[in-house]
Amino acid sequence: MRRRTFLASSSAALLGARHLSSQGRARPRPTPAQLTWQRDELALFAHFGVNTFTDREWGDGTESPAIFDPSAFDARQWTRAAKVAGFRALVLTAKHHDGFCLWPTATTQHSVAASPVRGDVVQAVADACRADGLRLGLYLSPWDRNAAVYGSDRYSDFYCDQLTELLTRYGPVHEVWFDGANGEGPSGKRQVYDWPRFWGLVKRLQPDAVIFSDAGPDVRWIGNERGVAGETNWSTVDPDVVPVPGMSGDAVMRMLQEGDPDGSVWRPGETDTSIRPGWFYHAAEDDRVRSVDDLVRLYDTSVGRNSKLLLNVPPTRAGRLHETDVARLAGMRAALDARDADPLVAGTVRADGDGTQVTLRPGSRVGRVVLREPIEQGQHVAGWRLLGRTNGAWQPLARGTTIGYQRAIAIDPCTVDALRLDIVERFGGHAAVSIAAFAS
Repeated sequence: MRRRTFLASSSAALLGARHLSSQGRARPRPTPAQLTWQRDELALFAHFGVNTFTDREWGDGTESPAIFDPSAFDARQWTRAAKVAGFRALVLTAKHHDGFCLWPTATTQHSVAASPVRGDVVQAVADACRADGLRLGLYLSPWDRNAAVYGSDRYSDFYCDQLTELLTRYGPVHEVWFDGANGEGPSGKRQVYDWPRFWGLVKRLQPDAVIFSDAGPDVRWIGNERGVAGETNWSTVDPDVVPVPGMSGDAVMRMLQEGDPDGSVWRPGETDTSIRPGWFYHAAEDDRVRSVDDLVRLYDTSVGRNSKLLLNVPPTRAGRLHETDVARLAGMRAALDARDADPLVAGTVRADGDGTQVTLRPGSRVGRVVLREPIEQGQHVAGWRLLGRTNGAWQPLARGTTIGYQRAIAIDPCTVDALRLDIVERFGGHAAVSIAAFAS
């Protein structure tokens, strides 16, 4: 676990802040499940299926189940690697667009039951998560290129039957992951997805799960797969702008990336990206795994921008995470722990009309500052300014808009004896902000 020192400010620090209107409404707040989801910070995404064996990213549904034959499948190897790296959840692709199911399902023959494995990959992953204390997430693609009923009125029943199996057989499911993928099926037709029915089924069968999709309803996509949340990132959104997954347009992308300070619902953003160029394992990419430095940057552009990082680490054809990927995950954890091990903050917080002042050890050279709001009370800060004191004079170091769960600020390294945080814009409430300073 990383050791951090966060010092809470007094609401008196907000005397000079500009109060913004929210039409008299109470600010939205996260549910306990959403709060747990965000505090986990890191989740591992595991894309695994027939594409692993065909060397493709998207299968077409005609693959023979016989090709799914991992030689040394070990879900505990996945979860141990994730745990060592500080990940607290794992999301498995129980079914991708090709329609191949990683559990023995009554809905189709296109599953592990017809493969050499003849086991239940979902069960093995669920058991491994429990053994290593990770929360389980499941992804069930709505697009199914194998199902004959795709594109007909019968597909909603088919899909709900699959959801029901997944949500009733494997114990608690923390996150149910949907995307808006939609294309032609074997019938040559596209499907109209019954999202209210799908989401309602999840809420009935796994009431403590959070639902991810472009549109939520609990967690939204951040709008790209580069691993970068918005510099401005509100956890509140206007649900009318993105009512269902798969929508596009400038307003939609802006809402996904930035949220809406006047949004009526709490729907934080999830930043998903892959440790490799592709989502499924390809041996040709073994020398293109993200570096440790790049993974640390990903943490700062996701978790450090009021988001959560869902990092894809695809299992190999053996059914294990590649040794390079495992080493990079461990390196990421070691680098994060090392840089956060010795905060420079060494004083008490006092507040006055000019802002929250934090005294540092004499001669402290600051290169990074981390801010936090108590998001269990909602998100309020819309503008902040960070200053450093040198030789009795205050100099501007950085400024920004939102804070939320966490805001990581990289600054040009400078020697200061104090920092001051001014909250210049906020939406009601008492925006008590924590501040911690680090050398880099």
